[in-house]
Amino acid sequence: MKNRRILYGSIVIAILTIVTGVFYYRGFPAPSGQASQVVYGGYKAVSSKPSGWFRTGQDADIVLSAIDFNNTGGALLFNHPGIVASDGTHLLLADRNNNRVLIWSTLPIGNTPPDVVLGQKNFFANNPGTGLDGMNWPVSVAARGGKVVVTDTYNDRILIWNTFPTRNGQPADLVIVRGSGVGLDVEPKRSIFWPWGVWTDGEKLVVTSTMSGMVLIWNSFPTRANQTADLVLTGGGQIGTPRTITSDGRHLIVGDHNARRTASEQGNFVWKSFPTRDEEPFDFFMSDPLDPRGAWLQGDFTRDGKLVMLGVSLHVWNSFPQSESDKPSLTVGPGASGSDEGYRFYGGDGSGLAIVGDRVYISLSNGNKIVGFNSLPTSSLKKPDFAIGSPDPSINTLETSFIISNPLPATDGKSLIVSSDFDRKLYVWRQLPDESGAHPDAVVSLPFEPSDNGIFGNTLVLAGRKTVYVWKALPLNGEKPDMIFQDSIGDVAFKNLGGVAMDNKYFYLADGEANKIYVWEGIPSQNANPKFTLSADQPTRLSSDGKYLVDAATLSRINGPVRIYRVDTLSSNSQPVSVVCRFNLPQGALVYQGRLFVADTCFNRVLVWTNIEDAIAGKNADVILGAETLEDTSPEIGRNKLFWPAGIAFDGSFLWVGEFKFSERVLRFSVR
Repeated sequence: MKNRRILYGSIVIAILTIVTGVFYYRGFPAPSGQASQVVYGGYKAVSSKPSGWFRTGQDADIVLSAIDFNNTGGALLFNHPGIVASDGTHLLLADRNNNRVLIWSTLPIGNTPPDVVLGQKNFFANNPGTGLDGMNWPVSVAARGGKVVVTDTYNDRILIWNTFPTRNGQPADLVIVRGSGVGLDVEPKRSIFWPWGVWTDGEKLVVTSTMSGMVLIWNSFPTRANQTADLVLTGGGQIGTPRTITSDGRHLIVGDHNARRTASEQGNFVWKSFPTRDEEPFDFFMSDPLDPRGAWLQGDFTRDGKLVMLGVSLHVWNSFPQSESDKPSLTVGPGASGSDEGYRFYGGDGSGLAIVGDRVYISLSNGNKIVGFNSLPTSSLKKPDFAIGSPDPSINTLETSFIISNPLPATDGKSLIVSSDFDRKLYVWRQLPDESGAHPDAVVSLPFEPSDNGIFGNTLVLAGRKTVYVWKALPLNGEKPDMIFQDSIGDVAFKNLGGVAMDNKYFYLADGEANKIYVWEGIPSQNANPKFTLSADQPTRLSSDGKYLVDAATLSRINGPVRIYRVDTLSSNSQPVSVVCRFNLPQGALVYQGRLFVADTCFNRVLVWTNIEDAIAGKNADVILGAETLEDTSPEIGRNKLFWPAGIAFDGSFLWVGEFKFSERVLRFSVR
């Protein structure tokens, strides 16, 4: 089990580190310059600070980038929804980050609240659960013939209701759990592991087992718990991490985030006839017609056989495509006919589409709503007719609720600043918030994706890809940076910056593509060359307290992640000391006055050493946040749990933890 978890985390992060960029949809224009939005949060601020230290398993005090702990904000406030589905009478939505499935008893044509919730007892709770009435990050739902099926992804299981559920929190009738994929005695790689997509017509059942690289098919609908599948498809080993399923019972299309073809690809494996035997070869592989890096596709069929698929935009084929070169008859949204005009769907990995009669429902993960067309669009410029989960198709409630994707906190002990590479924004709290759900005072839009940030004194630095921003005073009102470095400093040409830090002596930049950490004395001028250049395998986020320099080195296979340098002996020949600990791809490491904090991302915990020398000596962490023991590595959004922690900041009293990708909370843990 432990080894499987390590492999699982390795695959997930390696894939999803890429996805965070891909699903910004770079084919569309990015913000051209900095713009500020003054919000004036009006929140309760910290009036006094605690002293003491942390204890293992303690609760977080408050949460930002969320409504509150165990609080969705209501039936119509989604959080990165997954697949939408219908049985022709009901509409169902997998509301992923809220750990629930929402059901409308009649087909909505506006912002109508759902009638039933599964996975929770009411429409406000969102804590995860492992019972038949609970869920932990459900991605997909399917319904047909009175049956409902949910991929309960982080519980590694399939939940089945044999009759259509009618009450809140109704438990599932059957469950198919990990280990019950194709034969109960098979090796782990052929079992259900991180199920993502599901499709059924009430007779057949198809599920993607993402982390085992398989598509599982039951020729007849399961009637008993842990019933094994009849068929398995791996595309001859080319299926990598399969996601979505599109079918009408005659054809099969499987979206894949990481297809193992000539190179890692995103797109769809297509069977022109529904598979009837083990390992039946696929007919062709199809990428998004607008951008092969943009998305895999998911969709549905109209009554007259048209195929409608959501990717970067909405694509319509008048008949089923016969090869990868068959282009859609119509594309709705930006990119159609080379134009940037049209509705931007802001889908992402988890979005889906369902057609009921003439009506089209589209769930938008990054748009945080369902949008609907009353009839199939016939124009590339057609906009949705209505929205569900938002007052208007143009409004993104992630933005109006200040839900931050990939939040990376920084603090000087008086203010809180959070950057986001995905949102390309900087969120500013002028004072330290002391209540959950506090809105920021200002939001700054950025023209680049900051991968790392740092505060030293009153100086804020951001770095990402080929850009560095420096503010000599914190931008508490959204001020523009004092210095911008684009593409280079001195003779250092940026390739892919992933880390930045400052201390009382040096300014540091980590370039993961160049395998270098560059060190300048103080903030450099445009033409200054570094004092030292450290060779380092895939360095990422950096932190320094003036005595130690720490590199998270998330994906490094040389010396492992979390590397420590002694600042007073730095030279171009310096070699790091690696922390000997069983990490699972940590994305953040922070040193503060000789104390070490590591955001152990895929083990869903923050490890704390009171003395960094103990970490160097190979001793276990003194404190675990997000779990009670080192054996508990499951992701959850509870008050004392963590879900992919990645960014950390500490001021001596408060530890701020930003969660990556699939949760997006910012939690505050206080010393006590």
